[in-house]
Amino acid sequence: VQLQASGGGLVQAGGSLRISCSVSGYTSSNKGLGWFRQSPGKEREFVAAILYSGSTSYYYYRDSVKGRFTISRDNAKNTLDLQMDSLKPEDTAIYYCAVKVKTGSNYQLSNFNYWGQGTQVTVSS
Repeated sequence: VQLQASGGGLVQAGGSLRISCSVSGYTSSNKGLGWFRQSPGKEREFVAAILYSGSTSYYYYRDSVKGRFTISRDNAKNTLDLQMDSLKPEDTAIYYCAVKVKTGSNYQLSNFNYWGQGTQVTVSS
């Protein structure tokens, strides 16, 4: 599996940004796809995930981004997208996409693998 994130940039607080992750080699043996972020001096943290069970998709978000961020999968383009609205300076981070390979908490990084290289999102106040 190979992932590559893109679309980051500089945006003012209250603005919007859409980042994307190209996905290749994903198979149904995996549990789903997710976005994480890491700010300087902080640990990488869970942001959002799509998990699959048969034909059903389940969506998960960390509390601080609920109602502002939307995760989606475009199967035709083989991408995982994250639409980010009402951005805040505290959303500034490098955003990473990853494949969920184990069942368990979305907040546990060890349940994810095949990390993309990350894309920088900077929100100015």
